[in-house]
Amino acid sequence: MGIGLEHDSSSDEKMSKKLSNKEHFPMNTLKKSPGSQLKEALKAEYPLQVIGTINALMAMMAKRAGFRSIYLSGAGVANASYGLPDLGITTLDNVSEDARRITDVVDLPLLVDIDTGFGATAFSIARTIKTLEKVGVAGVHIEDQEAQKRCGHRPRKKIVSTEEMCNRIKAAVDARNNPDFMIMARTDALANEGLEGAIERIHSYLTVGADAIFPEALTSLDQYKAITEAVSAPILANITEFGKTPLFTVEELGNVGVSMVLYPLTAFRAMNKAAEHVYYTVREQGTQKPLIDNMQTRKELYDLLDYYRWESILDRLGDKQGA
Repeated sequence: MGIGLEHDSSSDEKMSKKLSNKEHFPMNTLKKSPGSQLKEALKAEYPLQVIGTINALMAMMAKRAGFRSIYLSGAGVANASYGLPDLGITTLDNVSEDARRITDVVDLPLLVDIDTGFGATAFSIARTIKTLEKVGVAGVHIEDQEAQKRCGHRPRKKIVSTEEMCNRIKAAVDARNNPDFMIMARTDALANEGLEGAIERIHSYLTVGADAIFPEALTSLDQYKAITEAVSAPILANITEFGKTPLFTVEELGNVGVSMVLYPLTAFRAMNKAAEHVYYTVREQGTQKPLIDNMQTRKELYDLLDYYRWESILDRLGDKQGA
């Protein structure tokens, strides 16, 4: 009996190595750093499309669709994982857990929304950067709103002084271990200070070490052009639905010098509408039969998950345990 147990323990150890994510899925840490991957993606695709993925499975789908970079929205974490509005309620632990789940299964560079840094001090911002860098994130964006923040496309936003935002950026830059880890500065200044004020802030943010700029809630291509002509750093356009920014195309944005085009919650909104339709249909009709043609099939899901490979490992493990 003892010999049999020793044999099974050895087999389990070998099999557990085969089951590890690092072997089954390519991990960021096994290749180039996530930050350098993001830089390479920026060189390979202009403008770089950055698609929002609210969970690990969506990240896998985005990779299969051919995207070179993905994004974790703070609103997505609050809404999808906790059923909360995006009003600065979620924490670093909430965001880092969702980020880790994504980086565990895909090797695409992940950009993460960290709101105002998850804390009022340089130490708390430093902890945020170090935590997310450890879980394999490629970069973050930090914003210049007050800690009691609002959605960037809502009224009554309040922003901190340029000096305070520069201190946030310096804390983030100083905390990163790898210089390729992207620190992107988001500014909501257009609503309060106008285009000239926003550009003035952008220059200050770049001076203290920001690698890229996210000007929020712009309303025209001319505004993007004015910013890209004023600075040489990569500029991200947030093309979120139902907000203040029109749904400009990649071509339109590329023509005015935008380097990255973000779709933060596009898939999430479509998923929500589809789920709502399913719930009402099943409740009212007592069957899901009318919905079948619009569903992902079991086989399609299993193919995405590489289910049959995992199952074959389980079969081999069972054979060894039963020997």
